[in-house]
Amino acid sequence: MISMLATRLTSMILVMLVVTGLSFCIFNFLGDPVNNVLGVNATLAQRDELRVALGLDQPTVVQFWRFVERAAVGDFGVSYRNRLPVLELILTRLPATLELVFAATLTALVVGIPMGVYTALRPRGLLSRLFQMSSLLGISMPQFLIGMLLILVFSVELRWLSAFGRGETVQLGWWSTGLLTVSGLKALIMPTITLAVFQVSMIMRLIRGEMLEVMRSDFIKFARARGLSDRAVHLTHGLRNSLLPVITIVGLQIGSLIAFAIVVEAVFQWPGMGLLILQAIEFADFPVMAAYLAFVGFSFVLINLIVDLTYLLVDPRLRVK
Repeated sequence: MISMLATRLTSMILVMLVVTGLSFCIFNFLGDPVNNVLGVNATLAQRDELRVALGLDQPTVVQFWRFVERAAVGDFGVSYRNRLPVLELILTRLPATLELVFAATLTALVVGIPMGVYTALRPRGLLSRLFQMSSLLGISMPQFLIGMLLILVFSVELRWLSAFGRGETVQLGWWSTGLLTVSGLKALIMPTITLAVFQVSMIMRLIRGEMLEVMRSDFIKFARARGLSDRAVHLTHGLRNSLLPVITIVGLQIGSLIAFAIVVEAVFQWPGMGLLILQAIEFADFPVMAAYLAFVGFSFVLINLIVDLTYLLVDPRLRVK
């Protein structure tokens, strides 16, 4: 276990160095920070003074090392657009994105796994065929279209839900949550459905395929020969042995949801990190873009580590190895 953790932590450090290097390139080589901060009307003396203050007069290697040192403690500079520390902006927008991702992932697991088990155990049933057709539709439809249809039905026609925003929020320290208010929960419904539709379809089809293969295995026949109940055979042996690929996909999808929830946040004007990075790209706010890239990279490596540890809980053979 210690050896595995040491190996994973080493790879995490290497990945984060690469990501930090890419962030440094974005910060330094895709535009001149001096022009972005001062504008075109600044004098030469003002430009030189700011260049020295930002450390841009130093060699590239020195600039990169200082950037790594600051990034290690979460210091990515000041946003050009908002004139605020980038870390403060990230922490302000982070709760909205994480709550949306958590709600979408939980919805996908709660809905997708039972649907996948049912379609695997009754592959020729009418309900199973309806589930498969709906999953194909969920995979095929783009997220922005699903979001617009939900807004049209539930906001414009029925007027049940708000079409934009996060609703009322409650501050718990630096964390702002909408899970403790009625309007916050109602505002979360449509973005969650929009983000979870693809995940539900993918998990359902993955569980179905894995269980169909597992249920034909010899150890399932042996479990039936021992006189175990259908519930024990299906859930304890069948479903559990089908979960490893699901854990892998779900882990990667959580990272993807954090990184690419941009479309959903733009459609519903959800005040999360996706909307922040869209605004940063529009205004060429390079410090925010660099911080976002570093955060996404850290999210992926952390989630991969959690997935590897989860393998040990699900598959006893890995613990033996």
